[in-house]
Amino acid sequence: MRLLSFRPKRGGAPRVGALLGDGCVLDVGEGARRARQRLPFDASDMLSLIASGRAGLAALRKLVGRYSGKGLALASLKLLAPIPRPRKNVFCVGWNYLEHFAEGAKARPHVQELPAHPTFFTKAPTAVNGPFDAIPLHAGVTEKLDWEVELGVVIGRGGRDIAEADALKHVYGYTVINDVSAREVQRRHGQQWFKGKSLDGSCPMGPWIVTADEVPDPQALRVTCRLNGVLKQDASTAQMYFRIPRIIAELSAGLTLESATSSPPARRRASAMRAPRPSSCARATCSKPKSRASARCATVSAAERGYMIWLTVPPSTRSAAPVVAEAPSPHR
Repeated sequence: MRLLSFRPKRGGAPRVGALLGDGCVLDVGEGARRARQRLPFDASDMLSLIASGRAGLAALRKLVGRYSGKGLALASLKLLAPIPRPRKNVFCVGWNYLEHFAEGAKARPHVQELPAHPTFFTKAPTAVNGPFDAIPLHAGVTEKLDWEVELGVVIGRGGRDIAEADALKHVYGYTVINDVSAREVQRRHGQQWFKGKSLDGSCPMGPWIVTADEVPDPQALRVTCRLNGVLKQDASTAQMYFRIPRIIAELSAGLTLESATSSPPARRRASAMRAPRPSSCARATCSKPKSRASARCATVSAAERGYMIWLTVPPSTRSAAPVVAEAPSPHR
């Protein structure tokens, strides 16, 4: 399933939705009310749905399966980040694509060899931004906003000291994240990346979470990023140096991962590392999906079977390599 957080454009409280086969959205709370079905989670809170685990997903599948009404048109909704406010910082991994590592060598002469362990950093919860919301320019703070498409891994069942062999059992689903960075801020604090990667609004997420059962191989996803419609990043999660199970195992060693923690496992390669104008925002996608640019910021689009799809691609035009998300591209 594809799960999203939204509110009507006319206003109102946030709600949880499920994308239907026709591209419309089921308001989960309203659908359950009409079906007189009790849900084991709060239908206004994605964190509550994720925390409800298998019981919540089973109830949601039952609701979607029996729903025969007309869903809400996406155009009538304001899509929020699927997890509008994570419980903890968003955990991230740096230098996880071979080409990206080589590309950034000049910026870190003190690190020339690939690491034996993943390099972790985080983005503050206040950095999370909606998939189509504007990315703040923070004039006077930075003139070097940068973009990077990321596959976001959403933890479902929390844990500590998770074995690599069991790691994917803890994954609830996947989303797309745009890792926006203030490069000069990132490098001015003793190579501590946190500040430069945690400016408000610098973590566009979504538009939805694709549940893990629909992503049989998260290491076979195409990830792309376009800047003002121009392709800037195009890679595959197959090129990751540290795979998702290893990342989860190492991150959770002595450190508790909680339900709904989001962990982008990689930094994609990019042929151009900096936006040509600080007023640009950047858009990304991860495929079994694909993105396009709008006057706002982060979006995901779609390819085969529409994981996170924005546009359904006819079977004859689907590529062999699946895509889960395309990164939102900066657009003026």
